[in-house]
Amino acid sequence: MEIYKETEIKMSKTISVYKEELLGIRAGRANPALLDKITVDYYGQVTPLKQVGSISAPEPRLIVIQPWDSNLIPAIEKEILKSDLGLNPSNDGKVIRLIIPQLTEERRKELAKLVKKNGENSKVALRNTRRDAIDKIKKMEKNKELSEDERKLAEEEIQKITDKYIIQVDEITKKKEEEIMEI
Repeated sequence: MEIYKETEIKMSKTISVYKEELLGIRAGRANPALLDKITVDYYGQVTPLKQVGSISAPEPRLIVIQPWDSNLIPAIEKEILKSDLGLNPSNDGKVIRLIIPQLTEERRKELAKLVKKNGENSKVALRNTRRDAIDKIKKMEKNKELSEDERKLAEEEIQKITDKYIIQVDEITKKKEEEIMEI
């Protein structure tokens, strides 16, 4: 049924968005993806940081940004300081270095709570998608496009799809929490 495909597509997008959100939560390890949301004013254009230089993590606690135009270094530093990453950039005129500090136990617990909250928000989005699909199924029954038995089967199928994606959210959440709590 078309409604199953629609539901699957919407739910898989929810999972993708959740995974992207988690990339921005640092787990004490240097990860260039931490800087994905940072943009820089590049000759009047708001440009993602990864498009104005190369970003690498040569060591577990270090991110190096090498802008292709060294005139951008002050703008990049300013944007990093404005972000909620809590990192202090340092530069030598050619590259910017970001040292990732060791997370405190308290900060780890805060981040784990944030991951859980994001996971719950994703589950709410999945349940909303389920509700929308079931509403469509009920309308189809009302319009005599489905019998009562077909409606029940369709609702069960939508529930199976929802359960599958909720399990994925739980697995992703658990993995990220373990990564954060790992010292």
